[in-house]
Amino acid sequence: MKIKHVLLIIFVLAHALTALAQDRLTVVAEDIEVMSDERAYPSYLAYPAAEGAYPAVVLIHSFNGLQDGYREMTDAFAAEGFVVLAIGWQSFERSPADALVEQLLRDSIAFLSARADVDPMRVGLTGFCAGGRYTMLFMPQIKEFAAGVAWYGFPYFGIPATPADLIDQLAAPMLIIHGTLDRPSPIADIYAYATALGEAGKDFELKVYGNEPHGFMLEDGKMSRDDNATAAFNEMVAYFRRKLG
Repeated sequence: MKIKHVLLIIFVLAHALTALAQDRLTVVAEDIEVMSDERAYPSYLAYPAAEGAYPAVVLIHSFNGLQDGYREMTDAFAAEGFVVLAIGWQSFERSPADALVEQLLRDSIAFLSARADVDPMRVGLTGFCAGGRYTMLFMPQIKEFAAGVAWYGFPYFGIPATPADLIDQLAAPMLIIHGTLDRPSPIADIYAYATALGEAGKDFELKVYGNEPHGFMLEDGKMSRDDNATAAFNEMVAYFRRKLG
């Protein structure tokens, strides 16, 4: 290949990377409190600095708490043009009742909908591990959520109801992201759940990452930057862009 052709390719790539960087918005992030059942839940909020009416997403962290990696992810998500609220659902109990989490989610929607920079008709839900189960469980029950992304959740776990028990109530679209080496939540359960969703005629997508374990989006409490984690994050962003508009 001639030198001038190589230089041209380098110039085009550099221009493309610059354009991508420019597409990411400046973000404001802050620690906030969400009031629910007369309790203040310390949470984390990130949003584009520029004025506008953006789609919003409630993010439910894993059973390991609101780790730095989820804050990083919230910031990165907001830079893509979303108002993102990572709720501290374990602030008072490590394993709260489902009814308590449901109320917190409803109050989180109210918190976001009251903001001038949020379009209340475009609110989504995403969650990881236990948060993935909550996403599967409450997408059918909380109709204000217009779309959801469930990360390595547990479709057949829960009292008084499992997510699989509520498939018939699911009306909004949902993306499921899972790894084939997930041991706490075996991929076989996800395939069975997806089959049941399909048989019920639900709007869903399933993205499976080979050789990935449970919780693969975080590494040592930080947001993973490897190829699969990056691809999975982009998959979530693209899905919400399509479904929330």
